[in-house]
Amino acid sequence: MKTATIKVLKNELEHQNSKELLELCLKLIRFKKENKELLTYLLFEAHNEEQYRETVKKEIDVLFSEVNTKSYFYIRKSVRKILTTTKKYIRYSKNKETEIELLLYFCLQLKNVKPSIKKSPRIQNVLITQVRLIRKGIDKLHEDLKFDYNEKLIELDL
Repeated sequence: MKTATIKVLKNELEHQNSKELLELCLKLIRFKKENKELLTYLLFEAHNEEQYRETVKKEIDVLFSEVNTKSYFYIRKSVRKILTTTKKYIRYSKNKETEIELLLYFCLQLKNVKPSIKKSPRIQNVLITQVRLIRKGIDKLHEDLKFDYNEKLIELDL
């Protein structure tokens, strides 16, 4: 089956009535968990970005508390999973401030993992890569926000 382009899909959706659109949305959210999560964000959380960030931060805390610290291999696997989850929530929002704040929080939590990540170059590379992304994101913000986020970035002292 050949997938239609976004433009074609958009044109077709414009011809549907509200009941048919509702049916399509319900089919879509039954198909994949991410679709359901995105629709939940759009309907219930998009209007309050600050609360959304706090909710995601709490989830990041829970995920970091569950990290298996028996070896650096398990720590690295867990960190990659947490980063994937964090990036998924960032994609839902598409807000630069949310992206920077969640990545900063992720990096702070990663830095506080015990045993220290300084003994694992691969985990440190994850941290360094995320700090680069944060810096790129900060450059796209308003001057006042740049200053605030740069201060937070200094707290990471890399």
